[in-house]
Amino acid sequence: MVEDTTVLGLFLSAFLSSTLLPGGSEVILVYLATQTTTDALVLWSVASLGNTLGGLTSWLLGYWFIKRFPQRGLDEKKHGQALVTIRRWGSLSLLLSWLPVIGDPLCFVAGWLKLSFIKSAIFIAIGKGLRYALILLML
Repeated sequence: MVEDTTVLGLFLSAFLSSTLLPGGSEVILVYLATQTTTDALVLWSVASLGNTLGGLTSWLLGYWFIKRFPQRGLDEKKHGQALVTIRRWGSLSLLLSWLPVIGDPLCFVAGWLKLSFIKSAIFIAIGKGLRYALILLML
């Protein structure tokens, strides 16, 4: 029962830290990997899924934003670099969605530009999964 609660906490932390809210899912992942008996593959899967779903939430917000407010552009200061990166590399740039500061805007801008949801989901999942795998491998 306690293990289920800690894994749920990891999922929520990973989800929230992949939206526009700050979070520390990496710290929770390391703690659980070193201080509990939960299988590392389970921890990796839960963190990757939560973080990917958070990134897709940002994508959906961008998609919703352009549908709801088609006359408005993006805030150039906040989304400027993300816009340049997405326009240059397309969905492939979402491999970098795990990066602090620019990752969330990348996902938002991808939705705003109406990039393929499936391609976006795949590249977001790969990028975020690789980050968590690297963290676990370093332990």
